[in-house]
Amino acid sequence: MARQLRAEQTRATIITAAADLFDRQGYESTSLSDIVAHAKVTKGALYFHFAAKEDLAQVILELNAAAARQLVAEVESRGCSSLEVLMRTTFGIARLAVEDPVPRAALRLATADVAVRPPLRHPFTEWLEFATRKFTGAVREADVHSELDVGTLAHSLVSFFVGTRIAARRLEPVGRLPRRVAEMWHLMIRGLVPVHRRPRYVTLATQLEREIRTA
Repeated sequence: MARQLRAEQTRATIITAAADLFDRQGYESTSLSDIVAHAKVTKGALYFHFAAKEDLAQVILELNAAAARQLVAEVESRGCSSLEVLMRTTFGIARLAVEDPVPRAALRLATADVAVRPPLRHPFTEWLEFATRKFTGAVREADVHSELDVGTLAHSLVSFFVGTRIAARRLEPVGRLPRRVAEMWHLMIRGLVPVHRRPRYVTLATQLEREIRTA
């Protein structure tokens, strides 16, 4: 049992080290030797768990997908409106990115030429489908203007959100990300939400940002 626990801890250490390096210097620029040194393990320990760098990338993408699914399930269990679910999910993803290198690395892997192995789907595909469902619900609930195309809204949101995260990585500390997500939503709310419903969602965006900063 103790040996199994040590093996699990070593595996987790390797994954975290790889994620940190993939995020900071990119997948292509990171070697297995870099990961061994950063994780402070032997090459034998690394190869015991992972045969190739591609395997590490796949595990990071899988862990990120699982965390995103868990986040969505938790938010949806609250019985919120569709637009609130969408907002809470984006802030939740931002919080995960602030706290953990795995989501940060997963985004960088998703924007690089790293193959996503089935049955895992590309994260952007899942995000687009999720956003489309929630915007459809938001139109039905009269929280979003009915004349807007939900597919276009979903694509714009994902592009805006991904772009915000990529730009933030280059320009400022990751801790600034919740503020950028709040700014994104303040802009989107003005264009998407009927005037009489805007105060609720503007207040929500501010509240969600504050919750992450004080957590």
